[in-house]
Amino acid sequence: MSDVQATPGSQAALRRANRDRVTAALRESGTLTQAEIARATGLSAASVSNIVRDLRAVGAVSVRQTHSNGRRARAVTLRRSPGAVVGVDFGQGHITAALGDAEGATLARETIAYDVAADPGRGVRRAVWLVETVLAAARVDLSSVRAVCAAVPGPVDLDTGEVGAITCMPSWAGFRPGAELADRLGLPATAGNDANLAARAEMAEGAGRGLRHLVYVRLGEGVGAGVVVDGRVFPGAGGTAGEIGHLGLDERGLVCRCGNRGCLETQVGAGYLLEMVPARGAAGAPGSVAELVAAAGAGDPGSRRVVAEAGTALGRALAMLVNAFNPEALLIGGELAEAGEDLMDPMRRSLELGALGSAVQRLTVARGALGADAVLRGALMTAAASSDATV
Repeated sequence: MSDVQATPGSQAALRRANRDRVTAALRESGTLTQAEIARATGLSAASVSNIVRDLRAVGAVSVRQTHSNGRRARAVTLRRSPGAVVGVDFGQGHITAALGDAEGATLARETIAYDVAADPGRGVRRAVWLVETVLAAARVDLSSVRAVCAAVPGPVDLDTGEVGAITCMPSWAGFRPGAELADRLGLPATAGNDANLAARAEMAEGAGRGLRHLVYVRLGEGVGAGVVVDGRVFPGAGGTAGEIGHLGLDERGLVCRCGNRGCLETQVGAGYLLEMVPARGAAGAPGSVAELVAAAGAGDPGSRRVVAEAGTALGRALAMLVNAFNPEALLIGGELAEAGEDLMDPMRRSLELGALGSAVQRLTVARGALGADAVLRGALMTAAASSDATV
C-alpha cells in the first residue's frame, strides 16, 4: 500500500485519514518505531515523520530515542486521543484564537485588536487568518484539528446557529459564525454565547468546580449570564436564557437597545458607565472600562461612585436570579469585575436586601477564578467535547 494521492482540495481530508491510520496502529500495537509505523500503515517514512511531528505538537504522542536492528530509531507512544481543537473569542474590540489538545487544554494562543462589531464577514475572515497563524507558529497542520468553537457576545439560536437580534454587535444579528468558520476552514465549527462558555469553564476548572447550580455573570458592553442547572449550562428553548442585561429595573429609566426602559444594561453596560463618569481634570474622563476600574482603584471619587452604583444595580438584578434559580454560587466576570470590592461590596449588600434569606444563606458570591481566559477556555472545552462525539 502506498500514500494516497489526491487533488489539492482533498489534501486535508487525506492527511486526517493518514493520521488516523497511524494512531490506529499505535493503539493496536503500543509503542512502535517510525519505521514500524510505516510498515504497518503502508505510508512513506516522510509521511509518518510529518504525522508524528503533528501528533507530538498537540501532546497526543511521546517520542524517545531508541535502537532497532543496531540503528538509532525514534519510538512513538500514544499518550492521549489524537487531534487538536480550536477556540475563537470574538470580543468587542479583539479576536483571540487558541489551539488546544484533544482534552481542550490550551497549547498556544494569539490575540489581535480588531473592530469585530463592524462587519461579521470580515471578522470571520480575520479570525481564520489568526487561526492559521497560531497553527503555523505551533507547527500543527490544519488536518490535525478536529473541531472549532467560537464565542460571541450575544444569544445563539440552538437550531440555526444564528446570532440573536439583541446582541451588543447589531451587525451580527442573523449571522451564522459557526457555519461561516466551517466553510472557510473546512472543519466542524459551532458558535456559542460567551457567558455560557465561560460558565462551563468556571464549573469545570474555576471557582465553580464541584458545584451543580451556579450563575456566571459576564460584564462587558452588555450584561449576560451563563446559568448552570444540575451541572449543565441551561441555554433555554432558543438560546436566550441568561440575557439578564434586559431585566427591567426602572420603568422610567433610559430606553434600552432592546426597546424596553430601565434594563440592567442601561445601568451597568460599558457605554452607560463611561457616559456617567466625570472627567478627572487634565486627564479627562476614562475612555474604557479598564481605565474606569483603574481610576476607581486609584481613589478617584467619581469613578468609585459610578462603579458602586453599578454594583448596587447588579445586586438588585441578581437577587431576582437567586430567588428564581437558588444557585450555590454567583460568579462575576468581565472587565468591570476587575474593580474588585469597589463593585462586589455594594453588589452583595443590594443582593441581600432583595433575595430570600434562605437562598442567600447557602450562596457563595465571588469573582470568577479564570478571569479573561474563561470564555476561551469554555470554547476549547466545547470544541473538545464536540470532537469526541464525532470521532
